[in-house]
Formats: sequence, C-alpha cells, structure tokens
Amino acid sequence: MSHDKHARERTEVKNVPSRQVHLDFHTSEHIPGVGHRFSKKKWQQALKIGNVNAINVFAKCHHGWSYYPTRIGHAHPTLKTDLLGRQIAGCHEIGVNAPIYFTVGWSVNDAETHSEWCARDKAGSLVASFGNIDLNARPEDPRPNCSWLYMCPSGGYHELILAQTEEICREYDVDGFWYDLTNQPLSCYCETCRRGMQSESIDVDEDDAVRAYSARKWHCFYTSCREMVHDHHPNASVFFNGTTDPHDTNRMHAHNTQNDLEDLPTTWWGYDVFPLRARFFARENKPYVAMSGKFHTSWGEFGGFKHREALRYEAAAMIAFGARCNFGDQLHPNGEIDMATYGNIGHAFRYVKKIEKYGLDGTPCATLGLWWGSRGTTSKDNFAAEDNNRGVANMLLESQIDFEIVDSGDDLSPYAVIVLAGAACLDRATADELEAYMTSGGKLLVLGEGGLDAATRSRFVLDVGARYLGPPRHTKDYLVVDKKIGKGLVESPFLCDFAGLRARVTTGEVLASIREPYFDRTYARYCSHANTPYREQNAPHAGAWCIENMVYLPHPLGKIYLDMGPRLHRDMFVNALRLVYPKRKQRLVVAMPSGGRVSLVHQIRRKRYIAHLLYGPPMPRGMCQVIEDLVPIHNVPVTLRVREKIRKVRLPREKQKPCFRNQTGSVSLTVPTVQCHQMVVFEY
Repeated sequence: MSHDKHARERTEVKNVPSRQVHLDFHTSEHIPGVGHRFSKKKWQQALKIGNVNAINVFAKCHHGWSYYPTRIGHAHPTLKTDLLGRQIAGCHEIGVNAPIYFTVGWSVNDAETHSEWCARDKAGSLVASFGNIDLNARPEDPRPNCSWLYMCPSGGYHELILAQTEEICREYDVDGFWYDLTNQPLSCYCETCRRGMQSESIDVDEDDAVRAYSARKWHCFYTSCREMVHDHHPNASVFFNGTTDPHDTNRMHAHNTQNDLEDLPTTWWGYDVFPLRARFFARENKPYVAMSGKFHTSWGEFGGFKHREALRYEAAAMIAFGARCNFGDQLHPNGEIDMATYGNIGHAFRYVKKIEKYGLDGTPCATLGLWWGSRGTTSKDNFAAEDNNRGVANMLLESQIDFEIVDSGDDLSPYAVIVLAGAACLDRATADELEAYMTSGGKLLVLGEGGLDAATRSRFVLDVGARYLGPPRHTKDYLVVDKKIGKGLVESPFLCDFAGLRARVTTGEVLASIREPYFDRTYARYCSHANTPYREQNAPHAGAWCIENMVYLPHPLGKIYLDMGPRLHRDMFVNALRLVYPKRKQRLVVAMPSGGRVSLVHQIRRKRYIAHLLYGPPMPRGMCQVIEDLVPIHNVPVTLRVREKIRKVRLPREKQKPCFRNQTGSVSLTVPTVQCHQMVVFEY
C-alpha cells in the first residue's frame, strides 16, 4: 500500500507556546483586598521557575467580576489594582505569552442583574450546571461544588461580551482570547431565543430544529467574537472552550485558532481519553493543546497538589501524542502566586524542554485506522458511538497498538486495516468507500452495529457474509469462541454484559457461537444474585465470523470494555484483530505490560521517526486516579517497519548507543529501560 499520506508534515497556523498554564481566578465579592499582594517580581520568578512560556490570565470570572478598570463590565468591588494589566505586562517583559480568559456560560453578577440573559429550558426554568442549584435554598444552606446558572450568549448578553472584548482589545496588548463555557446548553428557550426562532418560523416543540437553531446561535457568537479580536489583533489566538468534543457533528471547533483539550484525568474520564482526542484533533490543520491540572482533584481546588512525577508523566504523554502542554492553577484572591505550584510544574516542564522537539510538529503514522463515522451515527445505548470508540481505543492503547482516526473522504490507502467500533455510521456512499478500500487490499474489523445502514439500523449496508436478523433479544448473552480467536481464552461460555446483534452467517466462517440466557432478570423471573445462566444449546445467530477481508464481532465490545474492563474481551478483540492485522502489517511493534502506551511520530523535514514509550499506570485513590510509583520496566523489544532505510537509532535520554538489527523492511532493538517515558529515534 502507498503511504503518501504520511509524507505530508503538519503545517502549523502559528507558533503556539508549548509550556502553558491556565490560571483560574473566580473570586467572591465577600473576599476583601483582591490583588493587594500581587508582585510583578514574584510573578515573573514563578513563571521562570515553572519554565512557563504562556499563561492564560483573567479578565472576567464566573462570579461575573472583571479584574481591570472596566467601563463596560463590573470590576470586582474589592479589586485593589489593575490585575489583568499588571499580569500581562509582567509576562511580556520576560517573553511569556498571556492570552486573556473571559467567561461566557457562567456569570453570577450578570445572571442576578439581568435574569433575561439566563438560559431557560422549555418550561421556562433556569438551567443550572449539572442541575445542582436549589433555587429555593436558604442563604445559609451549604452550596454544592461547581454550581452555576447558565447564560445565553444572545441579545443583550451577546452585546455586552462583544463590547467588553473590544474594550480589552483597545486597552491591552492582546496575545489571545480564551472564552470559557461556550457550548451549553445545547438548546435554549429564553425570550431572546424564542423570538429568534419565531422569526425563522421554528416550532419550539421540534427538538431537532431547536438544537439546530442553538447551534447557529453559537456559530454566530463565535464568529463575532473572533472577528472582533482579529480586527484589533490579527495574530491573536482565539479559543472557545467546550467546542472540542470529537463527537460534535456541528464542528464548533472550526472557529478556534488552536484546539485546547480540557481533560483532568485524575477525576474526570481517566488517562486514556486524551490519547483518543489527540488522535482526532491531529487530523485538523491547527495546533492542539492538552489541558490537565496541578490540582489533586479538579478546577476550583485551593491548596490541592498533584505529585510532581504525575505531572511529568502527563506532560510526557502530551508531547508523545503531539500536543502542547497546559496545566491548570488557581490564584489566591490576594493575587500572590504560589511558588510551590510552579516548582512542581517546573519539574514537568524542565523535562518537556528536553523532549518537545521529538514530539511536536510531526504526524502520527500508524497503519491501523479507527473509523469515526461523523457523517451520521444513529446507534444508541450499548451501541452508541462515543462509548464504543473510547472502549476500542482503550483496548488498542493497552495492547500497544498505535492507531489514527479515519473518516469518510480520507485517503484510506495508508491503512492496512480499519476498525468500525460499534455504532451504525454508514450510508451507501461511505459503504462504497470501504468496499473500494477492501477491493484495493484493505481489511476491516467490524464491531456491533458498525456494518448496518445508519438511517434504519435494519440491514447490513456492507457485504459482511451474513444476513441481519435483528437487535439482541436479551440484555446479556454468552460467547463460545473457536481456536482462531480463542488463544489464551477460556473454552467455557463467557459472559457478555451487553448482548450482540443477531445475524445468520451465509458465506463466511463462524468463529464463535452464542449461548442466550434462559430469560432476562426481572422481578417475575430471576436466578441467583445477578445474571441468568446460559442455555445448553447454541443460538441460531453467530458470535463472530469472518470473510476474506473482514472479521465481524457483533457485540459492542468497546462499551463492554469501557464499563466492565474484562480482559477476556480485550484478548478476544486482539485475537480477532490479528486475523486481519498481523504484526508484520503493524508499523511499530512494542511489547510492554498493559499499562504501557506507545505513539509513533514522523518528522519528515528532520528525516526521522520517533517512537514514544510511556509507562506510568494510574492507581485508584478514593475518587481520584493517582500516578505515584513510576516503576521501571526493562528490556522492552521494539520493531519499526518503514520503507526508508534506517541509518541510525538512538535513545536521546540515554548516553549509551543502542544496538539494533537492520533487516529487510524493519529495524529492531531492545530498549534497556522505560521509566515514565522513553524515546527511540530512527533516522534515515
């Protein structure tokens, strides 16, 4: 197959700093002396200790207060200094960028003074974050964490934001704007939105039409803000937080000059969400920035500290997957920056300075593609796209199988195999693309409803060698696998917590059988503590099958693995994958424990490939995932298969030159030690 796609190096829109901090400052009016202890000297000292080259500073916070002498907004009532201006000046004196933070979706002061600017649901009620505001609470009642009312960026509130943006652009030297909370709620029924929908003859009871209107409203907001900023500062970055959901079909992120991926792996979705999002946004021709936090838990935490080695691991992973680094902090209301925080961040960023040239501004170059299916996914519940994409990505990551995201319209020729993760996402045109890909020698691994017509979910739109019988009859079922995909697995029927679709194989080879339960567990019929046992006879529909260029696994294995984590299912998935994707087709082959992660980058201009090896398995600690012990692993075998003749192999972190074996089409070596992060540079 041709690999021309991997010969195109990423072209950056602009030079985006690689070692960033996102500084929160959401400060109550009940706290006195805001900013009175700010020291430019100490501020600059902290940024130098932290090896920081950009920091997002704040113009307006979630309380609705501004931190500069605004004539349009509302300055914090106890503000003692132009905190925004002094921070920007302090940054620019030492060559640090200072993009400006501006809240949109949450603004208490504006909500209280202009209730007509608040977002409303269809019944006319105020919309709160996570639904956790009790509007009838007494003043002395405890308030839940992260409890804010949503604002709607239309009408007078839209005009206020634009006017304040212009004020800041006129008064300050602006490197960029970072607008927060710019995606919720997806549907709004405030009076301004109702008038807008009425003017377009939209029925407010037509949910799809209301969502489409809301998307257009947000697009209008993004466009007007970006134009305002660029009218005054053409080279400024502009980012709208909340727009970087890879499954958002409205492509809200198209308005960003860069894409910041806000993940807090310790308490949000874990450490494997970022690699998947990074692979998605690597497709865009603009930089992307990974966002984590210095906090032990999450945003808004005062006095919390993640261990510095965890920060180093996270930073190394960011660079390995091609992202700039950003760690969140929160400034004390008195304006005094915390030196211990920047000592910890500096520990991570010192390492980043050593390795960033080996990860940034290259291209991923895997030969396995994970099909995204953005043209239309109708699967829901256990077959929904997001859960199955995440679960399949997790299985690939834990097996050290590098992958890229592919979709309709892409050049598919660089990929030896494409995985359809489980959601019905094909129409006739996309099915034709995949059929042509297979005719040219490509192979598919299809899971769940991945082979179905997305419009109806009632028939196979690909030739899969089977006839569709229908959705599962039971909530759970059991698999009995044959030897082709059963290596290392039990021979007994094993439980699938989410049953697979039903299909009768017509021209393919059956690889696994289904045993259905006697019945689903209900109050009327149940057996033992949990799931009902399996019947003694195989069901008429298959549990897995293959044809010449395809393997089909009808279960939502991604969802099963994401929710339940059974190794049996991951091993079966890898066994099935190997039928269409043997290791000789895999560009980078690495053998590490399941906690290991790999990423291969191609830097064309420098004529080199870089394999990034990561090992720092997180452990559960209460509500958090914690990286604590960076245990070394030794003698890790690595093989690279590329068409270029590799002339030199080196380990930039090691003094000793590695021994490597150059064979036809491949180069192999044993990496002595991987502790946290290791790089193997292959030069040609």
